[in-house]
Amino acid sequence: MEGIGAEGASVASPVAQWGNDVWRMYQYYLDKSTPHTVYRWIGTFVVMAIYCLRVYYVQGFYIIAYGLGIYILNLLIGFLSPLVDPEIDPSDGPLLPTKGSDEFKPFIRRLPEFKFWYSFTKAFVIAFVMTFFSMFDVPVFWPILLCYWIVLFVLTMRRQIAHMIKYKYIPFNVGKQKYGGKKSSASSSGSRGD
Repeated sequence: MEGIGAEGASVASPVAQWGNDVWRMYQYYLDKSTPHTVYRWIGTFVVMAIYCLRVYYVQGFYIIAYGLGIYILNLLIGFLSPLVDPEIDPSDGPLLPTKGSDEFKPFIRRLPEFKFWYSFTKAFVIAFVMTFFSMFDVPVFWPILLCYWIVLFVLTMRRQIAHMIKYKYIPFNVGKQKYGGKKSSASSSGSRGD
């Protein structure tokens, strides 16, 4: 009896070790991609284009595309929302300034950019894989789904923009000044050479 259990443990151990090694390698490359925002998004748009071409070529899987659109809309709301919503949780933590005389507090997202990108990309990859299984190809009249999604998007974004205006925050770094460092004067360096 003990021999059977010991053999099962030795067979499972290399498989578990291999799975752990693959996961660590995946996490390593994911961590290495963190500072490369533009390249990550370019890769995501390539995945998104491949998915769209697949759906267009197959002429189906519209219910998956609709579900994907709802999920992406949910991610977008989290990306545009502050970490602490003043309407829901008036806490003692950092709040958004409501008046010009208030102290400046940086905008902290509820869903950080990296997690937004990761969930966005993962959703498109999962949706792409689902297009290879016919059980997910539910026949629907896609124009109705598209119109319904557009209405949801407009209503949700209108509510989000009204929230931004009410609490005076912008979730993007538009016009943010960057520190350029000390600039050496050209006249002092040119006069030394005489």
